[in-house]
Amino acid sequence: MKKENTVIVALAVLAAVIAATWLILVAPALTGNEINMPRGVTQQSADHFDLHMYVLWVCVIIGIGVFTMMFTSIVLHRKSRGHEPAKFSHSTKAEIIWTIIPILILIAMAVPATTALVRMEDSSGAEMTVKITGFQWRWKYEYLDQDISFISSLEPASNAARQLNSGVAPESVDNYLLDVDHPLVLPIGKKIKFLITADDVIHSWWVPDLGWKRDAIPGFINEAWTNIKEPGTYRGQCAELCGKDHGFMPIVVIALAEDEFETWVSDQLAETRQSDVQGTAQ
Repeated sequence: MKKENTVIVALAVLAAVIAATWLILVAPALTGNEINMPRGVTQQSADHFDLHMYVLWVCVIIGIGVFTMMFTSIVLHRKSRGHEPAKFSHSTKAEIIWTIIPILILIAMAVPATTALVRMEDSSGAEMTVKITGFQWRWKYEYLDQDISFISSLEPASNAARQLNSGVAPESVDNYLLDVDHPLVLPIGKKIKFLITADDVIHSWWVPDLGWKRDAIPGFINEAWTNIKEPGTYRGQCAELCGKDHGFMPIVVIALAEDEFETWVSDQLAETRQSDVQGTAQ
């Protein structure tokens, strides 16, 4: 009878723990209020999301097992039931088990994590290179293969609305504080290397949908790469406190199909040539 009670209580506790886990992790997604990290639009971001979910569910399974045993012991082995505690000092078998099992779990998590980290740092085989330089409080983009460069700053409407006593309601501005005057335009389906640095203080270039961020450090160049799979507009921000206007240093990446990107490059080069001609004439 005692054994049957133990099984019943253990199953009840297990059901309660699983239900609580479901409410916390799954239910928000079903109601459109997902609290998880974004999957992103690159292979890196997908790898990071999958790794995150893998480790999360390992932790969930461990938690369910631990809490089930803990609450079952609390309910069935309490003093008020007249339970007599076992009298032993240690168990060699138990110590071996609870040492080996965590080691195996750590190895199972370390292998895919190391694989993802190595792949993230490998920028070899890039088909184009973009240099990113952080300033207070804007970004400079240089397409080293196309001889194109420009400064990207906070979009004028957002910049006007953020001023004290501007009379402009922030909610009336589309993508308030998340839009720029000159976005970074990239092609989809190409491996793109980024060389990231800064000209004054430390900044950090971060677009969540790309799946990574890199510090921009004066006098030092960080490397990163991406291969965007889907066309679209992806927004980010400087992720390192860099002065009074740190919150007004957004990033916008527009990913285009290859033919549209080539058209954009041609237009940029034509504008540059026209500007050079006008400058010479003056």
